[in-house]
Amino acid sequence: MPAERTREHTAPVAAARRRRLRADQARQLADLLRHQILAGAFPDRVLPLEDALAADYRTSRNTVRQALDLLRGEQLVARQPGVGTVVVCAKYRHGLDRLQGLAETLHEHGPVTNEVRTIGAVPAPAPVAGRLRLPEGSDVLYIERLRRLGGLPLSLDLTYVPLDIGAELLGCDLEHTDVFKLLEAVTGQPLGTAEITLEAVNADAHSAAVLQAPRGAAVLMLERLTHLRDGRPVDLEFIRFRGDRITMSGLLHRSA
Repeated sequence: MPAERTREHTAPVAAARRRRLRADQARQLADLLRHQILAGAFPDRVLPLEDALAADYRTSRNTVRQALDLLRGEQLVARQPGVGTVVVCAKYRHGLDRLQGLAETLHEHGPVTNEVRTIGAVPAPAPVAGRLRLPEGSDVLYIERLRRLGGLPLSLDLTYVPLDIGAELLGCDLEHTDVFKLLEAVTGQPLGTAEITLEAVNADAHSAAVLQAPRGAAVLMLERLTHLRDGRPVDLEFIRFRGDRITMSGLLHRSA
């Protein structure tokens, strides 16, 4: 009897462990396939058949199906009758190891266009004034832009610039030019460094509507404070990227 009771208790545990292992393997395979998709390993945008993937990765066909389900949930691939699994939304790589504007970063993929939704002088909120090293109550130039690549919404950028510099931007072509280039032009000196924070946040109703994303969908929030070469902070940005259209990458060096 004790042996029978032991078998009765261990059988469900073993089954649960097998399911967990299959789920782990599916996630691992999805990670590998996602990397290949983003690296352009499927130039015709069609993934190999499930049997071929199972053989290539030495796993079961069920695991392959689960992995593809995960990628379909990310809206990275889709199933097309008569074709198979195809890439439907390749992500763009955004480098984190160089200080560049979005158009500079993604130039090889086509022109980035900017819809200037709001622009004007506003009183700086206390945290903004503090970050830009401005006296409390100072005015700043506030710019809200929807940025598109290939006609598709890519990011919603909220930008604060000290007004003595920002006033010079009012007559500039903000629809076709990165703010970084304009800042260097009006100040007469290059940008130097930027402090960045990257995190995932849920899209609020306004951001979701502008980015044409589901409300509550995860977006990548990049907070960036950029300085001129002389150290003066000149650009505080809060950038919400559609997580299904952008991937962040960089080359990191281990310091001595």
